[in-house]
Amino acid sequence: MQKKAGPLFYIGLFIFIFLVMFPFLWILISSLKPVSELFGEKAFVPFTSDPTFVNYQSVFVNHPFLTYLKNSLIVSGVTTIYTVLIASFAAYAIARMKFRGKTVILGLVLSVSMFPQIATISPIYIILKNLGLTNSYIGLIIPYTTITLPLSIWILVTFFRKIPFDLEEAAKIDGASIMQTYWRVILPLAVPGIFTTAILVFIAAWNEFLFALVLNTQEAYKTVPVGIAMFQGQFTIPWGEISAATVVVTVPLVIMVLLFQRRIVSGLTSGAVKE
Repeated sequence: MQKKAGPLFYIGLFIFIFLVMFPFLWILISSLKPVSELFGEKAFVPFTSDPTFVNYQSVFVNHPFLTYLKNSLIVSGVTTIYTVLIASFAAYAIARMKFRGKTVILGLVLSVSMFPQIATISPIYIILKNLGLTNSYIGLIIPYTTITLPLSIWILVTFFRKIPFDLEEAAKIDGASIMQTYWRVILPLAVPGIFTTAILVFIAAWNEFLFALVLNTQEAYKTVPVGIAMFQGQFTIPWGEISAATVVVTVPLVIMVLLFQRRIVSGLTSGAVKE
């Protein structure tokens, strides 16, 4: 019999949700405030008596924000498709095929994600500079793949291992090759895991800042995080515009996570309990 939650639980839950949501709510309120209320006595007032959308208008009129959005969408989208495709093949081989060193390979793949970005940015920049790939989409897609591929493989391996081996054996008896078994039997059953992985990869690529800042310095190839960071002028920082831009790029991600939260949670917890 389940124990009913008491009032203290709901009070604690409300406080926790408020603390988690407070930064975003503050940014949202700041984006609707006029400049006169962003500083001085009214700066810490958690509401505004004169809401305005001037900051949102300024983001799109005074800055090439649509270009930033387009660049982030292209880079994040291609990175997601490419990473999930490669990770699905690698995860299938590790999870379903028999060969020596699988554990070592999986450990090495995961260890790659433990390197801090600041330690790898210099050699990556030099390589891409010599190849002429800086200030280009592919120049960001390549390093983004390296930082998202290890986690993608790890998540998909868990999903592929949950699929019964009897289905694969039945396909082999029917004369299906490895690739036919993969495409027609294994892959359709792993769609929830692939979907979860794709969402996580897209969010990671969308929010990445350091590589985008160093590799793409031309205005035409800057992504959203870098574009927002460049809003500041020589003597002032337009906090209202920065807040408005932050809301614009965050709301779609929040909506996407809320819509697919069950798939994300099931994907992250898949394999945590033995059946």
